[in-house]
Amino acid sequence: MPSVMLSAVLEEEPDLYEAFPPHVDPSGITILTDSPPGKKAPLKTFAELEPLLQQGRKRDLKLLIREHSWPINSPIRASLWPALCRQHQHGKSMLDGFYWDMVTQVFGTVELPDKPIMLPPFVEATHCLGYHLTRKGRAVADRVVSVLGYACPDITYSPSLYPITAALLHFMPEEECYHCMASLVASKEKMFITQTKLLNEVTWKTVMQIAKKHAKSAAQHLSRLSGAIGPERIYADWQWWILAALPFPHLVRVLDCFFHEGIKVFYRVALAILILFNKHSTNQNSEWYAEATKNGVDHAVDKFCRNMPASPTKLLRTAFSIRALSSQYISRVFIKTEMTLKSKQVITGSRLMRSRSSDNLPTSQSQVNIQMMSHTLTIREGSHSPGPRALSMGVYPIQAIKSQILDQSELFTLWSWLPVRITMYQPVLLYTTEEHGCSLTTFYVRVEHHEPTLLMIKTCNNEVFGAYCSTRWFERNQKDERGNRQAYFGTGETFLFSLYPERAKYPWVGCSLAAEGKGEERVSHGSELFMAADSKMITIGGGDGQAIWMDENIRFGKTDRCSTFNNPPLCPSGDFEIRVLEVYGFSGA
Repeated sequence: MPSVMLSAVLEEEPDLYEAFPPHVDPSGITILTDSPPGKKAPLKTFAELEPLLQQGRKRDLKLLIREHSWPINSPIRASLWPALCRQHQHGKSMLDGFYWDMVTQVFGTVELPDKPIMLPPFVEATHCLGYHLTRKGRAVADRVVSVLGYACPDITYSPSLYPITAALLHFMPEEECYHCMASLVASKEKMFITQTKLLNEVTWKTVMQIAKKHAKSAAQHLSRLSGAIGPERIYADWQWWILAALPFPHLVRVLDCFFHEGIKVFYRVALAILILFNKHSTNQNSEWYAEATKNGVDHAVDKFCRNMPASPTKLLRTAFSIRALSSQYISRVFIKTEMTLKSKQVITGSRLMRSRSSDNLPTSQSQVNIQMMSHTLTIREGSHSPGPRALSMGVYPIQAIKSQILDQSELFTLWSWLPVRITMYQPVLLYTTEEHGCSLTTFYVRVEHHEPTLLMIKTCNNEVFGAYCSTRWFERNQKDERGNRQAYFGTGETFLFSLYPERAKYPWVGCSLAAEGKGEERVSHGSELFMAADSKMITIGGGDGQAIWMDENIRFGKTDRCSTFNNPPLCPSGDFEIRVLEVYGFSGA
């Protein structure tokens, strides 16, 4: 064992075997306490924490969880972990017995099979960490993951899913574990578990980027030690520093925070590991420097984590004391990295297992020229609907789009209305309420620097309409010569459309005047109000009404006739509730 070891006090608890479910073998679990008894205030019980959950006091709960080092055999996690996971569930909670109905449907029986269970293709053998589960416990973990794969067919690659399932099973029965995992997988507000190869790559590149800024000397030290193999290979293993290499008591304390706060906890802990490794390996006479130079820095970091010289409390304090590392900053780095990788896929045609938001990117295989087909579509022409374009217009790179709003017929119609130059670019799904949640802040982070964008709305009454927005939403922050923020922005290329129940395009009234030979007539200011936005709403079209208005929660909206597009209300009632919003950008535009 290394000379620098845990300063924690080791205590054998008489109730060790009673603290865990029967599918856990506690003989290899060491109980760590960070200070002698009596030095600190008594640890909180679940009964004391539960009111904070019920009252939605997330910040107070976050601080308490970070500071309370419950020992690994504490009974609190049997109640706390399921409660933390439940707060992230999306939609209705599952009925009692749902899991066992799924087990019966998948396996034909609720009895554990004698033979090994076939795991879903998104799990690799190296991901299957069982920690202290017994053989039966491993079979239970296999079954939970298999049912998850059956229930969530969109998961294509998820290294952390099996280890987190196994960790949960140390503190709860099988059915409860499934419900926890289902909540984490389906969470909209926070990310817990990456579910595609692309997003898995985004996470390690995000860690690398934030380390360069917030753990600068540690990142530089790691880069020097990595030598010819380069730091990328080291960062690619970042999740395994935590899930595979940290001692189990450390991992459990990290998960206490993770189940409340999301993947940002893993990011912080990864940086803490780098900071501590840097501290213990900068001296060229240190054993960790010798380990890195002899066996490689990747091996040294892994071994360092396995022999972590800091207690769980010190590790977390190091992680949470990194200054200015906000969730908003992490989110910006993550989204920028995601968009960069998607752009590279467009250029190289590289194949990754993808989420729906990256399925829209072309590969060399899928960049097939789709001939102009709008002339074959039956469009109920309104007074504002354009005639179909000539067949020689070009190609449609939209075959790969999997919209939750439009079918292929409607997509071809919509593409026939776009400016010709834009139809040549590959559409990229930037934002969808189905995947990214309902938040105007998230909308801006993902969309604001793209130009143009295509915004599509499906209401709870199944009306479908939207707008082609010619200018970046970031323009909402621009100021005029007097220093005042511009209320409206955009150009006359912006237009509205409706696809259900009516199909019609509503271009800027200035275009209509030009088409009628009245281009010299001056368009009034009230007819040049294209786009407006702030922290509380977004608007498209103004003057005597707003064509599309949406609230900050992207849930409710209004539509009226407006002077800019001379459109009728885009849905009969005028008020609408949003079922799905999708926003597309155009790669290379």
